[in-house]
Amino acid sequence: MLQQLDTADTVRRTVAPGIAQKHKAEFGQFLTPSSVARFMASLFPESRIKTCRLLDAGAGVGALSCAFLDRWTAGGFGFDAVEATAYEIDDHLRGHLAQHLAGYRGVVPRIIAGDYIELVTADDLFTAKQPSGYTHAILNPPYKKINSNSSHRLALRRVGIETVNLYSAFVALAVTQAAPGGQIVAIIPRSFCNGPYYRPFRDFILERAAIRHMHLFDSRSKAFKDDEVLQENIIVRLERGGLQGAVTVSTSTDDTFSDLVTHTHQFDRIVFPDDPERFIHVPTSPEKNTIELSPAIRCTLSDLGIKVSTGPVVDFRLKQYLRDMPKKGTVPLLYPGHFSSTGTTWPIEGMKKPNAIERNADTEKWLYPSGFYCVVRRFSSKEEKRRIVASVVEPGVFGGMPMLGFENHLNVFHENRHGLSEALARGLAVFLNTTAVDENFRRFNGHTQVNATDLKLMKYPSRESLIELGEWVMQHAKPTQGQIDAKLGTLTA
Repeated sequence: MLQQLDTADTVRRTVAPGIAQKHKAEFGQFLTPSSVARFMASLFPESRIKTCRLLDAGAGVGALSCAFLDRWTAGGFGFDAVEATAYEIDDHLRGHLAQHLAGYRGVVPRIIAGDYIELVTADDLFTAKQPSGYTHAILNPPYKKINSNSSHRLALRRVGIETVNLYSAFVALAVTQAAPGGQIVAIIPRSFCNGPYYRPFRDFILERAAIRHMHLFDSRSKAFKDDEVLQENIIVRLERGGLQGAVTVSTSTDDTFSDLVTHTHQFDRIVFPDDPERFIHVPTSPEKNTIELSPAIRCTLSDLGIKVSTGPVVDFRLKQYLRDMPKKGTVPLLYPGHFSSTGTTWPIEGMKKPNAIERNADTEKWLYPSGFYCVVRRFSSKEEKRRIVASVVEPGVFGGMPMLGFENHLNVFHENRHGLSEALARGLAVFLNTTAVDENFRRFNGHTQVNATDLKLMKYPSRESLIELGEWVMQHAKPTQGQIDAKLGTLTA
């Protein structure tokens, strides 16, 4: 009976190229390849309940439901019957969906046309906090931001869900609709694991469900390669009302799952007990890395008396004061392009970005006194090996300029908006540029953005150790990555 998923996948490959990019953007729609659907269906534990109540919200042509039902018809579950509820908003796909679900004996399909969020949140039973009681849910929800004043945002708020993307809204609703012990498997972007915008969603999920399994693809582009999706995706299995225990984490290079590796981790390696933001870490090896193991790396930025802020100069808002090159009455305006492995270069002739900003009553509040600072780029390209790239602002480059402007694409480490000592700035940059820091950061950050909040929540060596690192690097003009990583291992508490 495996032909039914294969049929759905053939339809997907035929239909997907014909869906206009504008249409995909409108619905946030990316259809699930059969290999991914089959793997997701395999993550559900065996179950002996009599009747399975299956939810597939945003079902597309039905690949996920078919994968689940194929497993059932092959003897993979002990259900006597399945009630399959599938929501699909797209008129073009519902005919295929109905045809595919009708191909199963013992399945009562219920296909609902319309917007899952609007229909479910308008249900009186739902708002009365009486979940429908789905025993299983399998989801590839749409990926699209929810505007703060949109009908979706208001509808979700009415039922106690506060989130910023359709994918997290679908998962939150599915968890709420699940019966106690209900299993939810979803493939979603990894962006919910960190950052302030998804904090309410993390709280919502962690309070109502246990995380049982997480799967990462090493290749960012392979899970939805036919749709050229470059978002880093994660497959999660949640259990409604489950008692949180150890979490299984698996990885594979791509959607063939030919090199699948699986490990089990205690939950305190997934969500750190002392983390107020409840970032979700995804360790990809059983060994703890240097950051976790070292007793010398236990300080918060607050312990160090250091702050980190997003660069305050938003260039398009101060456009009238920007200058391509420095002139009388201007001060340096620093972008990521002014920093490289060779140090700080300013000004740069022919650079696409301005090199200077006027210093006047309107701009003064956005400027910092000249000094040594450590800066980290907020964005890296998808192809880059490193997520965290730290540099040192060298005030000698600016010819005695009294103030500096930091553009919004930089994170700036400072002491109450003033510079650091040279050794401290250089030591901080050395620490942030270690392989261990980059690896540790990737465990909770699945996108190319490095926010100040992420940097605030990291652990650091003591101020004395950072100064020691800075003094060491000042004596070694250009240490190799290997030397930097080895030096980190010599720090003592």
